Amino acid sequence: MLIIPMLQGHPKYEFSYQVKDPHTHDIKSQHETRDGHAVHGEYSLHQPDGRVRTVKYHADHKTGFNADVHYEGHATHVVPEHHHHH
Repeated sequence: MLIIPMLQGHPKYEFSYQVKDPHTHDIKSQHETRDGHAVHGEYSLHQPDGRVRTVKYHADHKTGFNADVHYEGHATHVVPEHHHHH
């Protein structure tokens, strides 16, 4: 027999975070809200090729997960620096 616990009450939350690390070039953020079965959010990140990827998403029990992905900027080829150690 499989027993699945039921959530009590109406799930509702909101969260966000942001990272800006100049040393590692890790730049990203996210914001999400949930009200019952409906989740809405957006996240963005700076990719290694120089573009910024932004994803807006929503999900619910009727339509499932849906995402709209957008890229800003132009991709560039990044040549890694070689350090010579003596």
